[in-house]
Amino acid sequence: MIHMTNHSGTMSKDFLSILDLDYADLVRLLDLALQVKKERALGRRASTSSVLSGRHVALLFEKPSLRTRSTFEIAIRELGGETLNVPSEMAEGTREPLEDVARNLERWVDALVMRTFAHDKAAIVAGAASRMHVINALTDQQHPCQALADFVTLRERWGSFRARRIAYVGDGNNVAASLAHAAAMLGVSMHVASPSGYELPQRVLDEAARVAREGAELRCFSDPAAAVRGVNAIYTDVWTSMGQEDAADQRRIAFADYQVNDRLMDLAAPRALFMHCLPARRGEEVTADVLESDASIVFDQAENRLHAQKALLLMLLGSP
Repeated sequence: MIHMTNHSGTMSKDFLSILDLDYADLVRLLDLALQVKKERALGRRASTSSVLSGRHVALLFEKPSLRTRSTFEIAIRELGGETLNVPSEMAEGTREPLEDVARNLERWVDALVMRTFAHDKAAIVAGAASRMHVINALTDQQHPCQALADFVTLRERWGSFRARRIAYVGDGNNVAASLAHAAAMLGVSMHVASPSGYELPQRVLDEAARVAREGAELRCFSDPAAAVRGVNAIYTDVWTSMGQEDAADQRRIAFADYQVNDRLMDLAAPRALFMHCLPARRGEEVTADVLESDASIVFDQAENRLHAQKALLLMLLGSP
């Protein structure tokens, strides 16, 4: 039985970033995600199956999505809520200002799940809507829902985060930024290996340092072998994200030495895990052998998107 408490006094109205949570919120969310995962087999008999009865959540996706959209739609329905799919062109802000889109939607729905190219768009919508919760389902700067699922998965595998280290190999992108925020907040040290010109922004380094607990460090490397030596998990992402297709050839050259393969995995600690947010490009950022190996937990991460996002919805909307 899951007992919901009112978090309105501690949580931000919106979830645009891991930084919208404090440490207690983040730990509570991970715990809650694992609880709802256990209860899912109960179906309509689950204690959370009608928490969102009579509530509506809109989805506005300017970018394609498999995992994020599917898991949010399922999560909302399994919590007893209703979904509204808003046409993607509404995110462009050309037919009418984004502020007006927000002020209309908040008259009808309780929350908006938004995936868009520019982080500023999500911030504008959140700022214009005083009542509607806005959830970042991926922007160019951050992917906080992915980081939630990542650490739910690591909690399942490790139990405790104490003395754990992870390495991220590749582009210092939105996934890396949210992973760095969550790792620091949970006391997990993180190494990031990127080629010159593709490092994590200084802003992310400063933010991670500000929320770091228990001596967690965020260190940057140019040599992927040095970054992964002795770590407990290696994470990577595609070399070319959505919207960067014109630079794909240039990026393949820049990242050629940053592939996660058996040689790189062998430098990590024994029983180290392999992580990826998916979709993956086998033969580019990761070899097929690593992606399909026993060390790979990529599909556990994908599965846990559902449970992490269900926990997020419960904490934002579950109490009046």
